[in-house]
Amino acid sequence: MQKKTESELNQPLIEAMKLHQFYRGKIEMNLKCPVRSYQDFAVWYTPGVAEVCKAIVHDSKLSYEYTNRWNTIAVVSNGTRVLGLGNIGPEAAMPVMEGKALLFRYLGGVDSWPLCLKTQSTEELIQIVQSLEPSFGGINLEDISQPECFTVLETLQKKLNIPVWHDDQQGTALVTVAGVLGAAEVVQKPLDKIRVALIGAGASNIRIAHLLIKAGVLAENMVLCDRSGTLHRGRKDLEEHHPWKWELCQITNGDNLKGGKEEAIANRDLLIALSTPGPGVIRPDWIRTMNKDAIVFACANPNPEIWPWEAKEAGAKIVATGRSDFPNQVNNSLGFPGLFRGVLSVQSACINDDMCLAASKAIYRFAQKKGLHTDYIIPSMEEWQLFIDEALAVAQVAIEQNFARKMKELDELKQEVKDIIERAQNMVKDLVHLGYISLPKENQ
Repeated sequence: MQKKTESELNQPLIEAMKLHQFYRGKIEMNLKCPVRSYQDFAVWYTPGVAEVCKAIVHDSKLSYEYTNRWNTIAVVSNGTRVLGLGNIGPEAAMPVMEGKALLFRYLGGVDSWPLCLKTQSTEELIQIVQSLEPSFGGINLEDISQPECFTVLETLQKKLNIPVWHDDQQGTALVTVAGVLGAAEVVQKPLDKIRVALIGAGASNIRIAHLLIKAGVLAENMVLCDRSGTLHRGRKDLEEHHPWKWELCQITNGDNLKGGKEEAIANRDLLIALSTPGPGVIRPDWIRTMNKDAIVFACANPNPEIWPWEAKEAGAKIVATGRSDFPNQVNNSLGFPGLFRGVLSVQSACINDDMCLAASKAIYRFAQKKGLHTDYIIPSMEEWQLFIDEALAVAQVAIEQNFARKMKELDELKQEVKDIIERAQNMVKDLVHLGYISLPKENQ
């Protein structure tokens, strides 16, 4: 893999500053109904709309039929853990949440609104999101610090009758597992034999560990490592205040290995790092101690824990990162648009691990059909047909498990999903063509 210059690595950052100022945001609200004349206001607003309100009073589920609630989610954050930047606050989190809304719309045809909340109280955050339920068909939690994020997710999943999901947990896990399935096939290592090191024991890797187990990796063949060292049965410091880590101390690390990152990585087949942005966090000499045909996922943002070319030179067979300018981008954007498209289209009451694993396998099978190799273990966002397959896989689980409120035949659902996604993408192309979305002069 060819080494990139500092200028090449920084180019997306420079472009981002320039274009965000040019467009003054990435999303806006547009109408989906016509205004043929001003007489239409009597239909879309008063007095006509009162009849719609009265119908919903008698059956609140009609809000999914008469309003855009069926296709709308809230992207909620309090800005306490944004990318690799930490607790930067709700205002600074807004560009990320707008970006999320852009991806939801363009890749999944899902309408979403960024809601950055000025609170660091777990109870207040839960209360606010709970009160939003009537306006949305689903909730996407984003960039909330741990351990609060675990409590927020689990509480809202129990309290709300709409799907609630935390992308930093379930989204990262879903896409990472999809990449692992592809990588394991390329190096011909069965999941029940593969030995895994997870560097970083935050929300992402904790959820990844659980989904890997569900996918077929043996818990005893995994070891997690936080800032204090490996998770093992002697880590009594975690028992009271970090129950999610403590649970993994009991079921992973069959050898009860003690030590730090170096010890955790040695003699492993797969390294998944979601820790401190690098480079220099994972050292090349640690990669050299891994098993033959090692797989390295260095996925910290904005920069991976080790540069891909360094990992390759140290003997890694496959390297994945979270960046789009390297091969094998393991990015949540491959997961959440298709998954939410599926649950919204059948009005699922929840998102569970079975749906997440179904999405992982749909992503993997899509790449498998294209032809897996060391630089293609997972599709890219450009392959938009992926999101159709993913939505169908998720919707099918929701239907089979009786979580779907709207039953649809798969052929009908496939056409609907395809039409919704194509409409979203074609609208952007048409708006650019007609000049309603302007291009910077240098791109015209």
